[in-house]
Amino acid sequence: MSVLDDLSKAGMAEFQEKLRLQHETSMHIELEKLLTTANGAEQEISKKDFEGFKNLFHRFLQVKGPSVNWGKIHKPPEDLIHPYDKIKAQGLPDSVAASLNKLVVVKLNGGLGTSMGCKGPKSVISVRNENTFLDLTVHQIEHLNKTFNVDVPLVLMNSFNTDEDTKKILQKYTHHRVNIHTFNQSRYPRINKESLLPVAKDLGMHGDHGDAWYPPGHGDIYASFYNSGLLDQLIAEGKEYIFVSNIDNLGATVDLFILNHLMTQPKDKRCEFIMEVTDKTRADVKGGTLIQYDDKLRLLEIAQVPKAHVDEFKSVTKFKIFNTNNLWISLAAIKRLHEQNAMDMEIIVNPKVRGRGEGERDGGLNVIQLETAVGAAIKAFDNALGVNVPRSRFLPVKTSSDLLLVMSNLYSLDAGSLTMSKKREFPSTPHVKLGSSFTKVHDFLTRFESIPDMLELDHLTVSGDVTFGKNVSLKGTVIIIANHGDRIDIPAGAVLENKIVSGNLRILDH
Repeated sequence: MSVLDDLSKAGMAEFQEKLRLQHETSMHIELEKLLTTANGAEQEISKKDFEGFKNLFHRFLQVKGPSVNWGKIHKPPEDLIHPYDKIKAQGLPDSVAASLNKLVVVKLNGGLGTSMGCKGPKSVISVRNENTFLDLTVHQIEHLNKTFNVDVPLVLMNSFNTDEDTKKILQKYTHHRVNIHTFNQSRYPRINKESLLPVAKDLGMHGDHGDAWYPPGHGDIYASFYNSGLLDQLIAEGKEYIFVSNIDNLGATVDLFILNHLMTQPKDKRCEFIMEVTDKTRADVKGGTLIQYDDKLRLLEIAQVPKAHVDEFKSVTKFKIFNTNNLWISLAAIKRLHEQNAMDMEIIVNPKVRGRGEGERDGGLNVIQLETAVGAAIKAFDNALGVNVPRSRFLPVKTSSDLLLVMSNLYSLDAGSLTMSKKREFPSTPHVKLGSSFTKVHDFLTRFESIPDMLELDHLTVSGDVTFGKNVSLKGTVIIIANHGDRIDIPAGAVLENKIVSGNLRILDH
């Protein structure tokens, strides 16, 4: 390498550093301008939010290339991924109530139901016997509190999208035996992809201004929980751990065996973080996985994987487990690490198009959102562990296909918890793929006069304009395809076993 090469490299590095500083200075000036558009409480909250955003933006400007060196990735050692069966085999001590009194349940409640065609928070979609996600959560915790005579509070992390609606709904639980707290995720400004400046002109959320802001992913839980004052309040009340999960994961109930395992680790090896993982199937190839990296457990997400290794990452043979986002975390450790600014979660750059109307392909402004994931902080905590749990602890409802499964007789409901029916001969859930006519919950519900019997179903694909009559039974592999312009009505009482139905089938009343 010549001296000229060295000089040009040094010159380029200097230029890039100047550019970074310029972007950072410009961002700070714009944020200060935004703060002057509000006053009082709103300004104070935004100030705290902007401190977190500045830190994230600074780190974003520093990032050079992939955040992982593929050659340094190793499978986690066996002693750091504990099998659930072994944990369960240890049984429960009489003191399990004392452990429960040190626990707080936190549900991530920032998402809207828009992807399922619903307005308002996703947590208020009815999923079973008219019960919403939130109803089921409250019933589960109330059942724990009554059974063991304990006080396990429920904390909801809302976003500015869900906070107002959620608070109205919470009034209906005032007479339930569960203390409910809420705090708000931060509100960060979307960034113009070209100028790297905020697109917002003021702090307002009215009219079109709302989409100038975003909640920055669930990794924001640590900062917003701390800033809300709730973290300190719960520590003062003697709480030691939180159990965090997505509110739409119906399998994420408080597991007494994992709680006991957490509480009984040796004093010198006190575990500050447990991530529940489960075995990967071909449907989970994009899910984050646990790896050993620089002698620490670390979460590896597909966005961090260099393009040349994406197929390897998706392989079920090399990376056999994935993160369920059911996490058990020490409150004292969150406080310590936040105060030391030591979380260091990888930044997820999420590209969006602002202002594009529904169905439009062109137009709109290219913006980016800087986000983080809650599980990515695992590397910062001491004595972190993975627990390989049964698939039943991962039951997310992201689509109407998932909704059909949890509404069916595959599951029975007891005290807010769904469990696989004992009448099903094998524990795996059927593969269900409903077409676009079923995407919106309202449309989905009008297409079923009653939810079919699915106890013996392996695979269901439905495409096109299809409706189901009452008491239909689906078994084995069933494929129903109505071509464009055709309609298929599955008659009441029909039993479809290993059948393909296509074309046009109308059952007319006489």
